[in-house]
Amino acid sequence: MARIFAYIVHKGGVAADSALELAAAARKIDAVASPTAILTGWGADLDAACNTLGASYPEIWKIANEALAYPNAELVRKALLKVLPSDSIVLVAHEHFGIDLAPGLSIKMDSAFVSDVLDIAGVEGAGLKVVRQEFGGQVSAHVRCDISSGAVVTIRPGAFKAVEGAPVSGVVVDKSNDVGGLVSGRRYLETVVAEAGDVDITKYNVLVSIGRGIQEKDNVAIAQELADALGAAVSCSRPVVDAKWMDKSRQVGSSGKTVKPKVYLACGISGSFQHLAGIKGSPFLIAINKNPKAPIFQVADVGIVDDILEFLPELTNKVREMRSVAAK
Repeated sequence: MARIFAYIVHKGGVAADSALELAAAARKIDAVASPTAILTGWGADLDAACNTLGASYPEIWKIANEALAYPNAELVRKALLKVLPSDSIVLVAHEHFGIDLAPGLSIKMDSAFVSDVLDIAGVEGAGLKVVRQEFGGQVSAHVRCDISSGAVVTIRPGAFKAVEGAPVSGVVVDKSNDVGGLVSGRRYLETVVAEAGDVDITKYNVLVSIGRGIQEKDNVAIAQELADALGAAVSCSRPVVDAKWMDKSRQVGSSGKTVKPKVYLACGISGSFQHLAGIKGSPFLIAINKNPKAPIFQVADVGIVDDILEFLPELTNKVREMRSVAAK
């Protein structure tokens, strides 16, 4: 079996939640695998992020280079190509940076490429069998790719649950000197921070999130009533913002905000990877959708097939009833 690597994104000295998900995906490829984490960057934040992974990965490769102080997929590709063994299997989170990094990396490695993987069925000979979605999530495609020359695979955030196991004492291996100088045609300019809205959805432990299934602006009040009963906030998917039913500050997803609640109610949301990319921390995810084949059900802890316009008012009444009893 080829050696398995996981490219880990980090920020502020903390590795992304996808780090543990990639480790779980690696063990679906090989149950006895000891995947190696790779982190790139510069300064104290990189060192701190590497140290946070010591309990999950037996080996962490650190590539420190001042040119990597800001995310640049072009430079990261060049750095990885100088340290990765031939025929490596590289796992990357299917998010902003991973989508930029992975395709070009597979071309440079002359290896197979599979994107947005939801499940891994294992290895059969030289073939890696995975499951991904087509046609906006309406079809689950079972794909077999030849990994005899390695592979680059992007993993959908939330598709693999982090596996609890005995902590390891990971060793950080400095590969910086193997990389040398890095030059890119891209240049970092600035980071633009989104304006804060009337409600900061990133601060709530419970979110009632609505999608296209809410049907019209007047129905947003139905979700708000449930949120009020739960002590939660209302968030939404991109179609709701595009329809101008809610402000951009309420949007969860790759083009919206990243949230980390304890409970996430996905109401009338199909479950595109762009939306799921904004949900971190593996919250208890409850999906309510009248389409039983909605992709959201594949990652939900609890799935309810029903019309949210009928179900949410009933749930609100039940929550109020239980709170009333508890208050007595």
